[in-house]
Amino acid sequence: METNSGLRQSRGVQPGAPGSRATRLELFYDLVFVFAFIQVTTLTADNPTPRGLVQCLVVLGLLWWAWTGFALIGNVVRTDQGILPFVAFATVAGAFVFALAMPQAFRNEAGGLPGPLVFAVCYFLVRALQVAIFGWLASRDRDVRRRFHFVAARGLVVATLILAAALLPQQLADETWEIGLRLVLWIVALVVEYATALALGGEGWAVLSAGHWAERHAQIVLVALGETIIALGLGAGFVIELPLRWLVIISAMFGVTVVAALWWAYFDTLALALEQALHRTRQPQARAVLARDAYTYLHLPLIAGPILFALGLKRVLSGSAAPETPAGNLLPGFDLLVLHGGVALYLLTLVALGWRVLRVRRWPTVVGVGLLVLLVPVAAQVPELLALGHLTVVVLATTAAQTLVDASLRRQVREVAMAEQLAIEAEQTNWRGRHL
Repeated sequence: METNSGLRQSRGVQPGAPGSRATRLELFYDLVFVFAFIQVTTLTADNPTPRGLVQCLVVLGLLWWAWTGFALIGNVVRTDQGILPFVAFATVAGAFVFALAMPQAFRNEAGGLPGPLVFAVCYFLVRALQVAIFGWLASRDRDVRRRFHFVAARGLVVATLILAAALLPQQLADETWEIGLRLVLWIVALVVEYATALALGGEGWAVLSAGHWAERHAQIVLVALGETIIALGLGAGFVIELPLRWLVIISAMFGVTVVAALWWAYFDTLALALEQALHRTRQPQARAVLARDAYTYLHLPLIAGPILFALGLKRVLSGSAAPETPAGNLLPGFDLLVLHGGVALYLLTLVALGWRVLRVRRWPTVVGVGLLVLLVPVAAQVPELLALGHLTVVVLATTAAQTLVDASLRRQVREVAMAEQLAIEAEQTNWRGRHL
């Protein structure tokens, strides 16, 4: 995530401003990721194995870099002005096609286009388009141009690895080895993405608008939480007219309760506190490092947690909706792993965010994660509805306890956020009164 901190206005591009916020075009871009996250869970639901889970996380990591690149563009230029909307539409088209190809990302299906190659080419085009935009924006700044060369070289290495994975000859080994080798190459590509961004140390780029950066990442967290809500409907099988059962309704209510608690755990206080801390960090390089660590790095597991939970919930509800499913059915081991693991990953990431940005220890959340781990053997021995109920109670208790412990911080952060909101609204009202 490197970019120009001193962009000059040029034909067809309007530079951003320190007070800019997310545009509707960026929200339109996020709609592709609603579909992409559904595809991630679909890809893994049909392959509930450890390798399938690794594939899910790798694909999610690649999606994340496609998303965060566009978020960075929106932080330095106005994406809804000049030629940028047309660039965004091209990016949306490429992102949609590689999301469409995701279920065949690891294997070729007879009678159609080679899925791995379609996925790899579209991903390459999306990332190449983003790098090209940064190159164009940095063309008048010698220092940034040097940094851009480094970023472009990284993109070339990543693209080579992904395309090489897609072009693996089928005669090289059997299908299992082919998929495994493809997975290894993709993992190496992700390591290159993360390691090189870490090596840059925040030099050569700046977060122009802290508010925009925080808002964009909050929006994608909402998209991930929304994937869980979608899983409640699609997983229950209503679209194929399975009967509505009390088991499904109660399970769905547990799912909604967990998602609501996860929303509260992030958005009620912590998201506001993170944004305010980013605003208060004035030194450009320090702000860039904070934005990289707290958002580009730590928000990926914050996205992965709800998606894993959605995967488990989708499989649970799909089984619950079937008339032949007994009321006392036990949770399969894979479903238990992704349900508890997804929630635990989300909560642990909140702990890491609290420490990295605010230097606070979120002990109630740590205890809650410990309870989720300890409950796994118990949940494996009880009916799935009771296991989901136990999970819901732990998440609710953890969120409530953390809110009580954070009472002082919560009051301070929310007062500042409300004062800022009222000031912005008053200024906007005055401007509209004078000019509209």
